[in-house]
Amino acid sequence: MFYRNLRASLPKIVRGQGCWLYDETGKSYLDAAGGAYVANLGHGVAEIADAMAEQAKTVAYVNGTAFTHEPVEQLAAEVASLSRVEDGRVLFLCSGSEAVEAAIKLARQFWVDAERPGKTKIISAAPGYHGATLLALSISARQKYRKYFGEWLLPVRMIPAPYPYRCACHGGPPLCPACSGEALENALEAEDPATVAAFVIEPIGGSSTGASVPDPGYFKRIREICDSHEVLLIADEVLTGAGRTGAWSAIEHYGVAPDMQVFGKGLTGGYAPLSAVVVARRLTDVMAGHAGEPMHAQTFTHHPVSCAAGLAALRVLTRDHLVERCAEFGKLLHARLAKLCELPYVGDVRGRGLLAGIELVADKQSRRPLPRKMQVAERLVAAAQDLGLVLWPNIGHADGVEGDLVLVAPPFVISAGEIDELVSRLRAAMVKVFAENNA
Repeated sequence: MFYRNLRASLPKIVRGQGCWLYDETGKSYLDAAGGAYVANLGHGVAEIADAMAEQAKTVAYVNGTAFTHEPVEQLAAEVASLSRVEDGRVLFLCSGSEAVEAAIKLARQFWVDAERPGKTKIISAAPGYHGATLLALSISARQKYRKYFGEWLLPVRMIPAPYPYRCACHGGPPLCPACSGEALENALEAEDPATVAAFVIEPIGGSSTGASVPDPGYFKRIREICDSHEVLLIADEVLTGAGRTGAWSAIEHYGVAPDMQVFGKGLTGGYAPLSAVVVARRLTDVMAGHAGEPMHAQTFTHHPVSCAAGLAALRVLTRDHLVERCAEFGKLLHARLAKLCELPYVGDVRGRGLLAGIELVADKQSRRPLPRKMQVAERLVAAAQDLGLVLWPNIGHADGVEGDLVLVAPPFVISAGEIDELVSRLRAAMVKVFAENNA
């Protein structure tokens, strides 16, 4: 096995139930990250597994150029109705990276079919991450990947992401260009709007900014700027969508409709690989009138078994009011996590719903990051796992090299008692790591 960590000996998980994972030795782990922000519904939801099995027994696969099927038709209707995109049309794929890649290509196709071939450029925000395929990686802002693949990536104009903890205004008035949205206006003027196809951004920060939440007026200003310059707005909701922030999609909190919306990760609750691009019909109508097909095709688009999993997951999400539960229990999670700011090195706790970022710093007043050589985020995640708690780390957000944070994103079925257990174990792991730092 070519593991994602080539130096680690990984525990073998043999069972999951609710928010818990169990390895072959019987040790239990509270999965406070939902794997990779995926296991929204928790483990052991039999009706999703049953729906997948029933679909596999009925028909496992069809050629997407020749046939449609009931699960994809039903799921597309549901996802389109839940999306903020006006009269959306849905393309299903397997991973978030693929969906972002497809969205960028579809943006380009729209402008070519609309006889505006000069619109070739994409603008994105930094820090930010949009996926591992080459176009998605091009619009991401992680230096460690550019070290290896920089020569293969397209040049992309980056604007500063709205990141109140680290920007000049710290999120207070008067807002700096990053937090007000004027950074996009400035970038468009510098690039010439006639050459820009789309702006891609996570509505609430993902792992790169540790669940950073923009100012309430940010996306209304972004929408105005995109409209005035005829630039498509693509909301990357691979991490924040499917209920994670206490609404079906994070951009709902801002009352704005993007031109495209990208979903992934929690779309099936982790029971099958599935992602989606929702595209406004006014765009697909132009493509239909010219090329007649999307210039992005993959073997497993609208896979019947994955779509059956997605449909069953949506049924559970709706029946059990789990998005509303995510909003309610998110308040409890953030109230408990806020107490961690009493500890040394905990500079900020932020986020929305059941998504929280904890930023670790060397000095709280100056917000100076910890030296990267200390590897605090990695050590904290390792210490937590030893204590039976699974977290997600990220590094380099402060300046591209330094910066340590961990993210918490538990399944929506987490209980109040499990939230208390999560915070207790996290505190214990922090105390251990901070003691080592001072030793």
